[in-house]
Order: sequence, then C-alpha cells, then structure tokens
Amino acid sequence: MMIASCCTRLRILPGIIFSKLAILIVITFLLLSVGTSTSDAMSAKVEDLRIGLKNSTTRLVIEVDQKISPYVFGLANPYRIVIDLPKVNFILPNQRFSIRGGVIDRLRYGAFRPESSRLVLDLKTPAKVSRKFILSPNLNNNWRLVIDLSPTDHEEFVSTMRPKPTIKESQLVPKKPLPTVPKPFDLPTIVIDAGHGGVDPGAIGISGVHEKDIVLSYAKEIKRQLENKGGIKVYLTRDKDVFIPLRDRVKFARSVDADLFISLHANSHKNSKTNGFSVYTLSENASDAEAQALAAKENKSDVIGGLDLGAYSNDVQNILIDFTQAKTNELSVILARDNLISEASFSVKLLNRPWRSAGFAVLKAPDIPSALIELGYLTNKKEEGQLQNQNYRKNLSSAIARSLLKYLKNN
Repeated sequence: MMIASCCTRLRILPGIIFSKLAILIVITFLLLSVGTSTSDAMSAKVEDLRIGLKNSTTRLVIEVDQKISPYVFGLANPYRIVIDLPKVNFILPNQRFSIRGGVIDRLRYGAFRPESSRLVLDLKTPAKVSRKFILSPNLNNNWRLVIDLSPTDHEEFVSTMRPKPTIKESQLVPKKPLPTVPKPFDLPTIVIDAGHGGVDPGAIGISGVHEKDIVLSYAKEIKRQLENKGGIKVYLTRDKDVFIPLRDRVKFARSVDADLFISLHANSHKNSKTNGFSVYTLSENASDAEAQALAAKENKSDVIGGLDLGAYSNDVQNILIDFTQAKTNELSVILARDNLISEASFSVKLLNRPWRSAGFAVLKAPDIPSALIELGYLTNKKEEGQLQNQNYRKNLSSAIARSLLKYLKNN
C-alpha cells in the first residue's frame, strides 16, 4: 500500500471543481447489491479519490465498489481529519499522488491495522465536517462516500471533531490483544522491528521509494539469515505493510520475552551528500542536535497514523528511573557500539560518528537491550540505489545478523 505523493489536476465544472483520477467500468457496480456483509466489506476496493471546491466548502469523494461506513474524527496539533474504514484495497491509477485543495494540504492513505484502513487529511486550517453521506451507484459512478469540510476555528474544531465516546470505534478498528508467544526455555529471542508502515511511509527517497518498504525487506532478510543459523527465535513486529503504534511494538517485544530489540529505519537529510550506516541508543539527553531532531521525527509516527502518544510518554519517564534501566542502557550501548557498528564497518560505509543517542520512544523497553539502526540515507542517490540492491541487502543483513549473534554469545 503506497502513500499518496504527487499533485492532481483540478478541472472546472459548473458550480464545483473536481479532479477525476479514473474511468470506472460500468459492469462492476451493476453486480453490487445494496446490502453488504461484514466479510464483503473487508474486501472492498477504493477505486478513486477526488476533491471538489465550492465557495468555502471542500468536498472529498471516496469512490468504492461496495457500501461501507466511515468513522470520521479530528485531531489537533497539527490539524487532521482521520477517516477510518474497514479493511479496503486502494486500487488507484497512480498510487503516488497527492490531493490538495481548499482546506486539504495533503492526503495520505494505507493500512492502519490488519482489520482496517485509514485516510488522513492534513489540513491547512481548522475545518469541521459540515456534511457526510453516501451516494448509491449510477450509470457513471460507483458507491461514493462524500465528506464536506468547512473552515472553522480551533475551539469549534476541538468540540465538534474530537472522537465521540458514544461511537464504537472498535467496530471499525478491532483491537485484539497482543499475541503472547511461548518462548522455548533454551532459545534466545530477537525481535526485529521494521519502522513505519501502512498509513505512515516514513522517509521518501529521491526516486520515490518509501522507507517502510525498504526496512521491511531488510527485516525479512535478517530474520531469514538468523534462522538459517539455528538455535535462535526471531519475531518481526510486522511482516506486511500495516501501521503499528510505537507503544505496541515495545509491548510485543516484552510479550515474547525478547532478549534483543532492533528497530530498522532509513534516514533522510537536507544535504543530499550525507550518507552512511549508523546506530542509535536511548538517552533522554541527545548526543547532538541532529540525533535529537531524528528522534523527534521518528516519535511522530503515531501522530502521522492519527494516534497520539498520550500519557505513554509520562509512563515511560517513570519507568526509566527504575534501576533496571541503567543496566539495560549499558547493554544497549555494547550492542550498538561494540557489535553492530563494529561488524557493519567491514561491509558498508559508516556515518560520521556512527553511534549516537536520543530519546526514541521505540527503544523504551526498560528490560530489553535495544538499538535503532539507520541503514542509510534515501536522500543520497547512490546510497538509495544501494539499499534497494539485492546483493547489498544480503551483505548488510549478514553483517547485522553476525553482530546480533556475537552479542548474544558474549552477553
């Protein structure tokens, strides 16, 4: 699932301006029934997205092959409209486009949880949903979810768009307890976390490649190489393109009694010449301004997905004062500096000062040595190409796998 990322063209129609992205086949909707079962809704297809402008109203039209109901709410700081749907497939002519117009600054979409999908509208100014309805198919269109947005102020946005407790969001976004996987007594366990995913693409390379796709391919390759060695258990926080909140990634590692937690990422930089492999560990006092900025960016993943870290950060601060965190941090530094960086130096170019530290939310398991790996920079043309190369991926994954095994042997 790709996140939208180029511009659409608006054309003038009487009264409303629309951007049409696809011509739909008439026979498709003639076969649809008005009623839709839950299982059918799970396989619905979004086949077109477009906006219309009339006076001060911005209209979003979501064309879908089955009748489904959205759950819509707003989030401030920054202002966003979140549209939750049952699991759908985004079948669009060009999955790397961006819709802008009226109060909408950017639109992103993708998998949110295994059972649901999400669209996030980044707003230029606060806006409320003035109308929301669904249109039945006709000779020219399929089912259409129509959402009209009107400008408003901060106070009205907060009062009218905040999630309503009377609406059972769980019906649209089922929340299952994290799986608890029994761990064999004699096998060390590693959890590999592919950063970002679903509605959150992460960094976007100069060729348009998404960080979420790059890191997932490396996570799978590292897992394959580790399991080929035998005598070790490896879990992935995600094995497909789905959004997972930061807190749930840490909870999963603890639920399987992990001995190590590794989070994979690919970086970006305003200077296209910047490149190199690096590893970050947890510290509330960042090693430098760049590390602090990177941590702030990565910690916004939940916000991008339409979630807020809420009280989690405060809870974590309390956990960090526990004595056990001191030993965990010590082991994390050994993992990063003496193993990951040392081993990678024989295979790839290292970033200047390759070991750094900052307050990454995903590294805050109090009892699991953890490290965040930046595989390289997608904004560097050469390194972006290398990261997508199969042989490079195998070699770098092999170096990471060797370093993890070395750490487990010595610690």
